[in-house]
Parts: sequence; C-alpha cells; structure tokens
Amino acid sequence: MTSLEGKVITVTGAASGMGLATAMGIFNRGADISISDISEVGLEKAVSAIKAAAASKTTSNTVITTVVDIRDSDQVDSWIAKTVKYFGRLDGSANVAGVIGKNYGIHELTELSNEEWDFIHGTNLRGLFYCMRAQLRAMTTGGSLVNCSSVTGLEGHAKNAAYSASKHGVIGLTRSAANEVGERGIRVNVIAPSGIFNTPMIASFGAVDSGKLEVFNRVPLKRIGEPEEIANLFAWLLSDESKYVTGSTYVMDGGMLG
Repeated sequence: MTSLEGKVITVTGAASGMGLATAMGIFNRGADISISDISEVGLEKAVSAIKAAAASKTTSNTVITTVVDIRDSDQVDSWIAKTVKYFGRLDGSANVAGVIGKNYGIHELTELSNEEWDFIHGTNLRGLFYCMRAQLRAMTTGGSLVNCSSVTGLEGHAKNAAYSASKHGVIGLTRSAANEVGERGIRVNVIAPSGIFNTPMIASFGAVDSGKLEVFNRVPLKRIGEPEEIANLFAWLLSDESKYVTGSTYVMDGGMLG
C-alpha cells in the first residue's frame, strides 16, 4: 500500500462518495487529514467512518473537520489557515467536492437558467479555484495537489453543458497551475472519472439503477466502479511514488472512452 505517513493533506467534499473514500484511503495510509464539506452532519458521520475503518490499525495520525462552502473564498481561506495552524504545514490536497445539478441530462443549453449555470460553476470551477489558490499559497516545497474532473471534461455531452464546461475548466486550471508551481517542486494533477461509480451523486438521478443511460454498453469492464478505486489513485498521486508526474489527466472509466 502507498504510504502517506507524515504528510498533512486536505480533502474537500469529504462527507460522502468519492470524497469520503479518498479521505479514508489517505488516513489509512498514515496521513494527517483536514477534511471539509458543506454538511456538518455529513462531516460528523465521516469522522466516525474514518476512525472506525482505521480502528484495527496502530496509528497516531489525526483528522480534523471544518464546515466549508467552497463557493465562499473567505471560508476556504480560513479553513486552510486553520489547517496550517493546527498541523504546522500543508503537504497535499485532494479537491473532490463537486455538484452535478438537478437538471443533468434534462436541460439543453437553451433551457439553462443563469442560476443553474452559476450553481454548477460556482462549486465545480470557481470554488475549486478558491481552494487551489489557498492551498498553493500554503503548500510546502514538494507538495502535491490533485483535482477531480470527469470524462465529461474531455467530451461534450448533450443536455450537460454546464457540468461539462465546468469540468473542462478543471482540467485547464490544473494544467495551468502545474506549469506555474513546478519550479517550487509542487505537482498538480487531475483525475477524470466516469459517471459509472457507486456514489450518492450518481444514485441521486438513478442512472445506474434504471439503466436509462445504457452506460454498461459503453464500459468494457462491464461493472460499476467503486469510490475506493478512485481513492487509490488519489493516494498514489499525493505520494512520493508519483513525484515526476505533473500536469497530467488520469481517466478512470473502465475503458469507456476507449
């Protein structure tokens, strides 16, 4: 198992799904973690799950929580400052928080409201920018920052314009940052998972249960992905094992894009 022992890592969107799985995976590999989410109740449950998963292991690492709406730059800045004050530094960040919008697969571009566009971009792109800015200002030499995009950030899907555009932006933001901070020894990469993962976000619109997107016809592995598989990739990219990797996009889709 990849070791993250001795590292201090922040995780956004850590209350559920890929964010929770990533926080658990990072903690189980020995890192001290500072996790955030917009849901206070979700964070409380997440801490219990993280500690329960690590109960059988001898570990002295720590998890702290902060309720953060990443659309608010002041909240983001305060969270990162709190993290550095508590642990003394910041070595890595996993930015997993994201929203899909309630009209995913329903509204065409001409039907999108300003509010719907702003909600999706406010979290997926502007909120990510706030996080990256604060994290990179605080991060030590040799740090690693890993973002979460989507395969829709590499394609253009009908009735998915706002989400797809936001995830294209995540990849562009990642690549730009990688070029800017490389001389500090900081690496910036992005993971682009498909929507075929067993997470609350996907369950919320019933794509897997109903088969309405006929997704499995496009997946060579013919199965749903698990959040823990994403967590493993986050852990590797945050570790010193990937220290010559930066500005890269890692597609994780069971072979769907071919």
